[in-house]
Amino acid sequence: MADYDFDLFVIGAGSGGVRAGRLAAMTGAKVAVAEEYRVGGTCVIRGCVPKKFMVYAAEVTSQLKTAKGYGWTIGEASFDWKRFIHDKDVEIARLSGMYVTNLQKAGAHLLHGRAQIVDAHTVEILPKDGSNDAGTYTAKKILIATGGRPVKPDFPGAEHGFISDEAFHLPKLPKSILIVGGGYIAVEFAGIFNGLGVQTTLLYRGANILRGFDDDVRAHLADELEKRGIKVVLGCSHQRIEKAEDGTLVSTLTNELTFETEAVMFATGRDPYVEGLGLEKAGVKLNERGAIIVDDHSKTNVASIWAVGDVTDRINLTPVAIREGAAFAQTEFYNNPTTFDHECVASAVFSQPPVGSVGMTEAEARHAFGGADIYRSVFRPMKITFYGGQERCLVKLVVNPEDQKVVGVHVVGPDSPEIIQMAAIAVKMGVTKQQWDSTCAVHPTLAEELVTLREKYTPVEVGGIG
Repeated sequence: MADYDFDLFVIGAGSGGVRAGRLAAMTGAKVAVAEEYRVGGTCVIRGCVPKKFMVYAAEVTSQLKTAKGYGWTIGEASFDWKRFIHDKDVEIARLSGMYVTNLQKAGAHLLHGRAQIVDAHTVEILPKDGSNDAGTYTAKKILIATGGRPVKPDFPGAEHGFISDEAFHLPKLPKSILIVGGGYIAVEFAGIFNGLGVQTTLLYRGANILRGFDDDVRAHLADELEKRGIKVVLGCSHQRIEKAEDGTLVSTLTNELTFETEAVMFATGRDPYVEGLGLEKAGVKLNERGAIIVDDHSKTNVASIWAVGDVTDRINLTPVAIREGAAFAQTEFYNNPTTFDHECVASAVFSQPPVGSVGMTEAEARHAFGGADIYRSVFRPMKITFYGGQERCLVKLVVNPEDQKVVGVHVVGPDSPEIIQMAAIAVKMGVTKQQWDSTCAVHPTLAEELVTLREKYTPVEVGGIG
């Protein structure tokens, strides 16, 4: 048997790579984890975690409004962007350090530098300032967990805009911003900037935001964003961006509309980060989107190479990457063949208001079953009605008409990400609508609306349309 420097070489120290590397190292295996930037990956360094801190900061605006509605007298409030960014960076550094500590405690070797695959069992670490880890290493198994990277569009003047990674380090808050995109990142940052007092416009080329989500969710959220002062512009995209003498960015759209803003941010998707990895040298196959093709055990077409997380473009969520990494370690280092079930994975969008979703959309259910029983309610939550607020929540159940199983749950409103986690258990277990209804409501809560829906919803047809 050939001798190798490591039993496992992990490329990428994000959530999936760290989990796999740590679990493998705990068996006594010799494990290396290489990272070209900072340990923690997208989620910890420039994704879910810092973005959630920004969401918390932005939500204070509505909390102050609510406080006044409940009789509180609030003095003049102001927001210090530079102080917030400093404190955010301190916390991110702490979390990154915890990842490093956990790896080292497990016995893994952390290598700082960009990794390139030389062949099916060899990885080269390129030189990096301040690191002595450059060199060539061999490994019995290689796991790729490099995640994804933001895509920046290519059109005249696009260089004047910035991508989502840069939003975490802006030197100052702009007075106005045009956010391009309609997915998670775009709508979340729209809520963040709007909540922090920035005049915000959301531009998306599609018919509505959040492609892939239930159509009622998409329409409801777009309406609620507008109520909060975010201008939502759909069905068009950029022709060009020009920079005026005073620094103002003038965006000309395909429908000849123009917007003048202090900043433009692109949240137009993420691609698997495979550039420069040297996958072709080992013969690793990619799909049409450039993602690494893997089987149910995250194995590539090369017997010694695996991949987990966003670089495989299966479900691009941090908890999924963690579970894929854990399944890989169980299979390869614990003699416990394990796969992760990608069905019925719940997701949350930390927009304002937030979205929680699990299972099928109404359209998916109608396509799969030839029909769907829909239970739906739109209402003002109790907390809002007290002071006359106009924000509304949406709750929706999608039921298979054949066996009455609840196959989809969708919530838009306060605490919906917390609510959907529990709903996901029921959907995953395959409960029927009758079993769902047998659950007694917790009153007074927003979540109780989900277990008190009794009347089927029939969409209202508008005469003369369609």
